[in-house]
Amino acid sequence: MPQLRVLVVGASIAGTSAAYWFRKAGALVTVIERFPSFRLTGQNVDIRTVGVKVMRKMPGMEAAVRTATTTMDSISFVDARGRSYGAIAATGDPEQQSLVSEYEIFRGKLAEIIYSYTKDDKDVRYVFGEQLAGMTPKGDDGENGPVVVEFANGRAAEEFDLVVACDGATSRTRALGLGCGVRDHVVTTNHWAAYFDIEKDLLEGGKVGLSYSAPGGRMICLGPGPDGGSKGVLFSVAASSTPDLTGPFRAAQQRGDAALREFVADRCRGAGWRTDEILDHMMASNAFYASEMVRVKTETLSRGSYFALVGDAGYASASGTGTTLAMAGAYVLAGEVARHPGDVRAALAAYEMAMRPLIDDMQTVSPLFWSVMAPQTAWGIALRNRIFQFVCWTRVLDLAQKFFAGAFSSAEKHVLPEYEWLN
Repeated sequence: MPQLRVLVVGASIAGTSAAYWFRKAGALVTVIERFPSFRLTGQNVDIRTVGVKVMRKMPGMEAAVRTATTTMDSISFVDARGRSYGAIAATGDPEQQSLVSEYEIFRGKLAEIIYSYTKDDKDVRYVFGEQLAGMTPKGDDGENGPVVVEFANGRAAEEFDLVVACDGATSRTRALGLGCGVRDHVVTTNHWAAYFDIEKDLLEGGKVGLSYSAPGGRMICLGPGPDGGSKGVLFSVAASSTPDLTGPFRAAQQRGDAALREFVADRCRGAGWRTDEILDHMMASNAFYASEMVRVKTETLSRGSYFALVGDAGYASASGTGTTLAMAGAYVLAGEVARHPGDVRAALAAYEMAMRPLIDDMQTVSPLFWSVMAPQTAWGIALRNRIFQFVCWTRVLDLAQKFFAGAFSSAEKHVLPEYEWLN
């Protein structure tokens, strides 16, 4: 049987993971990325639950990740005077992690580690500065592969057996593959976040991250950076009764980087603590990124026998589980394709069946989570701080975290399939 020809769209964590697992399954893999080079920037991400299990199936990866972690020991929650009223540290148990993960790593570092497994493989091609313009299945009913893919930036059309969209929550490839709009399956949470590098070490050598809450659902965070500087994160969390705040955010985003920075600064300025100092560093940062916090919910993770969704393109979570889902999804998709040789349609159905329970759990976030993390009023913040000050010194917090989000569930809750081809 000829080798399966797989096109992966997006050199993301999902995309590099898919390249690795499809190569392990014996496929010929092409990865296209719209950016002109491999991206090494990005915010902190966590590997949790089944993501840890997938990581441990890749030789040497756990050790590489541990070497490249963010080095943050814990998160300290502070008031306007900078006084800590509680802190959360890692549990030390990768099977039952807290808000602070044993495997917290910068997105770019993790993607680079996974990329290193395939970047020099002769059967994996990475093409940068390119994106899809269209795809046409060759089957008589329009639902069966192979599929002819046309590219937007000059690359000649090419034929593939399977196209895998790994290009994020607002995936253009999903829109092409499912015949929908870019935002048709995007569910807004009415929250957004901004991430940026700070050249100065605002923690003065400390390895404890700092988190401050201000009225209006604003949360300002500082963490250690990878090269002696700091990382800044700003969250804007809207109450359920608040009008849409992400519409103005998207409008600023469309006006460009400078307008988006000004929008973020206007939302957070005057919040107290060190916020204005942090905003000054944000405005001067060479690495700034902001996005809505959204979920992606699709009726299906595939189409016919030629198209599949992996990672945020198919199931963005807005709950801190995106990296775990991306790594698990790439592993399961390639595994099912290998388990069903010559029948990609059956493989895609099996992929969906295996992933749906995991997706449903990992996308679940208690309504209390953001109410606790970013209260809307000064009274709510004061009450939260007093309660948190108590529970941080008891086992109550460890138990409560399990009910806030799927990210904190036990690693034993979900069992991924095992595939013979790995042996």
